[in-house]
Amino acid sequence: MSTVAPKTGPALKVEQTQLFINGEFVDAAAGGRFVDINPHDNTPLVEVAEATTEDVDRAVAAAKKAFPIWRKMAAAERGRLLMKLADAIEADADYLTTLESLDTGHPIRDTRGLDLPRTAATFRYFGGMADKVEGQVIPVEPGFLNYVTHEPVGVVGQITPWNFPLMFTSWKMAPAISAGNVVVLKPAELTPLSALRVAKLMSDVGIPPGVVNILPGPGRTTGQYMAEHQDISKIAFTGSTAVGKKIIQASASNLKRVQLELGGKGANIVFDDAPLDAAVMGSAFAIFHNQGQACIAGSRLLLHEKIADEFLSKFIALARSIRQGNPLDPSTEMGPLTSAGHRDRVLSYIDVAKQEGGNVLTGGKAPDNPDLKAGFYVEPTVVEAKLEDRVCQEEVFGPFVTVTRFKDEAEVLNMANGTIYGLGGGLWTRDLSRAHRIAAAIRSGMVWVNCYKRVNPGSPFGGVGESGYGREMGFYVMKEYTEAHSVWINVNAEIPPFYKR
Repeated sequence: MSTVAPKTGPALKVEQTQLFINGEFVDAAAGGRFVDINPHDNTPLVEVAEATTEDVDRAVAAAKKAFPIWRKMAAAERGRLLMKLADAIEADADYLTTLESLDTGHPIRDTRGLDLPRTAATFRYFGGMADKVEGQVIPVEPGFLNYVTHEPVGVVGQITPWNFPLMFTSWKMAPAISAGNVVVLKPAELTPLSALRVAKLMSDVGIPPGVVNILPGPGRTTGQYMAEHQDISKIAFTGSTAVGKKIIQASASNLKRVQLELGGKGANIVFDDAPLDAAVMGSAFAIFHNQGQACIAGSRLLLHEKIADEFLSKFIALARSIRQGNPLDPSTEMGPLTSAGHRDRVLSYIDVAKQEGGNVLTGGKAPDNPDLKAGFYVEPTVVEAKLEDRVCQEEVFGPFVTVTRFKDEAEVLNMANGTIYGLGGGLWTRDLSRAHRIAAAIRSGMVWVNCYKRVNPGSPFGGVGESGYGREMGFYVMKEYTEAHSVWINVNAEIPPFYKR
């Protein structure tokens, strides 16, 4: 246990720093620990237990033991426990949101206003879903009854990213255990603390030991071993496309099911008839929320040439006005990036843009504020660039947006669909016909019209192309966590004609 006394906000005892296996917090088998860094000032927060392959084996064994009990529990009872967990998360809001902001650099106004409510809503939604996964009867030839049930897949390995750790814990975990599966979850080693806190709350509300196990540890060892593990029936991963491809290869060891939510390079199109002020505000949220660290970020602004100058004048002024600062300060609108390495990677794209002839319109460096020098801050950055430039093709994953101008619908659709990714995209227009036409033509799993980055537990979330496959959320995700089980019954137990000799 460690007490953190930030300059802004209350002191916080970080209570959960061990692995969570079989309902208990335990040290790693090898005794290893790693340092969790505060991205605001580059100081140590706590040391966290570091899982190894031996710990994965321990967690999988606990999950296998819990599976028969959990899957046979009445679905309504599983749902009730998830509802209780949602209530417990809301009751723990002050602690959880402070912890999340300390660990990630995400401003407290967002962890309180968006992340925690979405987390509770997701557990509550899938609590309600637990007893609504219905089978069906298939109309077949007379004398036979064929029915299909949806059965849990078993032990599920889940690997969550560092950008929204609390929220993604719920996105991954809630549907899996709602459907009767058991889980071994590896949070990102950069931001493991909120997942461990949720594990404590799960134990408090009575979710049985072994149903959920939490293993902080490196992706290259712990995550890799989970993807290879013979007793894990499915792996669900959110993260980079490069790592997603490695997981597919590792999963071949036992042909486990794979669900991937990977990178993005979202096109955000502003037409000449757009509601301009709303488009400016919405486009700023699309890229600068959570410091641009979002797979669905609107990182490519495509502006109609007639309104481009007016839009940019307003957009750049807004970008320059964003308040950067301590994530625990309620007035902060943008915090630091989550790690020093990632900050350096984002800043390296400034050099890439300049080398390719891009024009940095604002930002492109760490802020001048001396209070922020120790942290991992990057100014909101706007770069005018060409479609073929690397900054328009590669996922920067920071407060970095490219701007490209277009003349007509055909040209902008070529731009929007001109990357390997297909996760999210958006457009701004007052023309309803155009809205439907362009939304249908954008090659991505999600499209927003006159808004951006809207999510809901009932709405499917996922991508196409190198943004991955499978869907989070809604009824769609329940199919990801169940197997169709077909049963045939010879109703009268008679010998069918085609069996007779």
